[in-house]
Amino acid sequence: MATDAPIPLSVLDLAPITEGSDAATAVRRSIELAQHAERLGYRRFWLAEHHAVAVASSSTAVLIALIADATTEIRVGSAAVQSGVHTPLSIVEAFGTIDALHPGRLDLGLGRSAQRRAEHRARADDRAQAPAQPDAEDLIVDGLLIPPPFPIGELLTSPRVAAAVDATRFEGAVPPDFTDAVDDVLALLAGRFRHGEVALTAVPGSGADTPVWIFGSSKGQSAQVAGARGLPFVANYHVSPSTVLEAVEAYRSAFVPSPGLAEPYVVVSADVVVASDDATARHRALTYGHWVYGIRSGAGAQPYLDPDTAPPLWADAAPLVEDRVRTQFVGAPDTVADGLRTLARVTGADELVVTSITHDFAQRVQSHRLLARAWGLVPR
Repeated sequence: MATDAPIPLSVLDLAPITEGSDAATAVRRSIELAQHAERLGYRRFWLAEHHAVAVASSSTAVLIALIADATTEIRVGSAAVQSGVHTPLSIVEAFGTIDALHPGRLDLGLGRSAQRRAEHRARADDRAQAPAQPDAEDLIVDGLLIPPPFPIGELLTSPRVAAAVDATRFEGAVPPDFTDAVDDVLALLAGRFRHGEVALTAVPGSGADTPVWIFGSSKGQSAQVAGARGLPFVANYHVSPSTVLEAVEAYRSAFVPSPGLAEPYVVVSADVVVASDDATARHRALTYGHWVYGIRSGAGAQPYLDPDTAPPLWADAAPLVEDRVRTQFVGAPDTVADGLRTLARVTGADELVVTSITHDFAQRVQSHRLLARAWGLVPR
């Protein structure tokens, strides 16, 4: 990691729907935010895939295509395509279609979906899915907060999550093993895919200049396959801060050089809210806990509430959200930039990707603008 210049900074967007708004507005705002990110000097603009909740990035490839068409230089990609929801062939065909019009600008991010995570939630090597540890304490690693793990197993078995999982696949369909899905995507892009004894070609898609990225929250399968296949890895501090260090370590330990990547390449995610001063930023972030509670309680992401009118988060909700709230980087530009430098230093990140959600869209744009300036990004 270079010491004489800031590492690259990218943007992760969920196209969040805010209280009093709608999905169409969220889509338009996502496109506008990408245009701002491009002008501000961010390297990439990635879209997260979620279904049946109050975010408008569910049809990720479609939104990526719209954003690629509305921008000219910034890389655009998925963070990440859910491997249990789409077949490898459909993934490569979709990204190949976009690449045909915007060659060399796409990042194809792949992640394990809820279907596979639910089946493996009891794995002993996955702390993010471990039982709750009431007596666990915070760790401070060279200035970086590593909170106790959140027990995700109960969330994955909630009725709403189970219904959403079932709704994204045909009855009786079995999602592929993640390693197999990644291998099939790589084979399709390289033009060497076979289904049984038959060679098949993704059209468009075969030969597309679309690097594959792996997203993960633990030291489990995602980190292992990213390392073994010599692919870049994105560690989700903003989703699972308790396991980010072991995820990065597992990836680096498993890394085998590939034609596309000679050394490990790590991107780490962070949730940020930046304003002109610390107090203003803290006020704008007041309803982040409400939003996380919707996700963690099994209800799914709800419309993002207005901090000017929302009631305080009730005390009983705190255990479900405190690891995410306490690891959000909130404050004035220098406050947040200093926190992100700590995150980069401790994880050894080659790049950071930040997501910022506020009720007011202009404040969200300002958050990215202030951070870009404090980080030293060069405007385009």
